[in-house]
Amino acid sequence: MPFVVANGHRVHYNLEGPEAAPVILFSNSLGTRLSMWEAQAASLRDRYRVLRYDARGQGDSEVTPGPYSIELLGRDCLALADALAIPRFHFCGLSMGGLIGQWLGVHAGPRLGKLIIANTAARVGTAEVWNARIATVEARGMPEIAAAAYGRWFTEGFVKRAPELAEPIRLGLLAANPQGYAASCAAVRDADFRDTIASITTPLLYIGGTFDPVTTVADGRLLVDRVPGARLVELAASHLSNIESAVEFTAAVRAFLEA
Repeated sequence: MPFVVANGHRVHYNLEGPEAAPVILFSNSLGTRLSMWEAQAASLRDRYRVLRYDARGQGDSEVTPGPYSIELLGRDCLALADALAIPRFHFCGLSMGGLIGQWLGVHAGPRLGKLIIANTAARVGTAEVWNARIATVEARGMPEIAAAAYGRWFTEGFVKRAPELAEPIRLGLLAANPQGYAASCAAVRDADFRDTIASITTPLLYIGGTFDPVTTVADGRLLVDRVPGARLVELAASHLSNIESAVEFTAAVRAFLEA
């Protein structure tokens, strides 16, 4: 497995595709690994250099002391690109990855080609909800969080129809490092881009899920309404729309990049 030290921690990443092709960097949701993007990587690596990574504290990347911030995770992303000699890239992030994308759009626009954020919001949830989740993880680990994953991530129909896709994601959450997960929860808790997203000038696509109970299509419309020229695509999916509606998600990404 390839690793690189970036912004003071050891990052697990995967980089594939033609060396001279444009780079698209994928950023994960909370509690997942870079493997969540397998369908997109398989489809796009013919024409793009596809970079996936495990965020700080998740997957096989190093767990450093928390709490984390979205700024820290955004700087991790830039440092990873620097370490791999990638001066400019397209970005696609989902949920927490979408918050990282918003930070990059506000603070590092010149590094971006196009920006895709999915199943995210300018502010996700409330401090009370995140503090309760952090307390649960710190007291009892990941089992309770993993037990509720299906209800947040996928529709019931998808879980029944494609358990071979849904169950590995749940098991990955169950195996997540509690310290890294709690530290990342703090980053999501403290992020609020409602007053700054209007400064994003990078071409932006928002992808949302009709049945997403975590970050709704209404959250997406708020973002799109505030970012000049932004577009919204709605898919018949829940929170992990890139897995539940993989074909449609990837088609939307490809169309946006090639427009």
